[in-house]
Amino acid sequence: MAFPAFIAVVPARYGSTRLPGKPLLDIAGEPMVAHVWRRACQSQAARVVVATDDERIRDAMLPYGAEVVMTRDDHASGTDRLAEVSQILSLGEDELVVNVQGDEPLIPPALIDQVALRLADDAEASIATLAEPINDVASLFNPNVVKVVRSLQGRALYFSRAPIPWDREQFKQQPALLETDAWLRHIGIYAYRASFLAAYRDWPASMLEQLEQLEQLRALQNGHLIQVALACEVNPAGVDTAEDLAHVRALLAPSG
Repeated sequence: MAFPAFIAVVPARYGSTRLPGKPLLDIAGEPMVAHVWRRACQSQAARVVVATDDERIRDAMLPYGAEVVMTRDDHASGTDRLAEVSQILSLGEDELVVNVQGDEPLIPPALIDQVALRLADDAEASIATLAEPINDVASLFNPNVVKVVRSLQGRALYFSRAPIPWDREQFKQQPALLETDAWLRHIGIYAYRASFLAAYRDWPASMLEQLEQLEQLRALQNGHLIQVALACEVNPAGVDTAEDLAHVRALLAPSG
């Protein structure tokens, strides 16, 4: 069977509280967004688009030959920005769109392919995403690490910043170790059907989304299915802080 056709979109928002102008921060002589774009180009995507709200990002990417779409600067989430891109590109309702976050300069192209393939394989799902096991207590109890629980069919039951599922007996006191693989960390890469993005544009932010500050809960609360696959490769950490940036710069620094 031929690999499903899909479009990879790299949202690149200029404004960032922690790292202003984050997509343009230099890594090994190139802006961070260029590294993400290149990784997306190494996937099976039929088309790779950078979606930005700032002309500086557009101007930085055009010399690479990147396709750039300008979007509004008032989107509350990456999914909202993807919904606008889907509308601008006049995508057919059955087309698949993969959101490759613009602060993931080390993302393996295999994960981009995997999430697109997983959505194509589940005709009832509107979204597919990835997860990986949590094997340390600190991550489980860290609200910045998003947790997900799945059904036996691999579909998301819920996402939370809280340590779910809650082990009623073991968690009476914070455990020293995790003895099972019941806990999963959500990896923030998504594949969407364009028809879902068209509907998403008209939904207000949901109560659960606002409480947890997790945009995928809007889809669950509106009754849409999210397929969650275990990542086929380790996904290196993205760039959220100055420390993350220094780490990635060291990894990608030219040798010699």
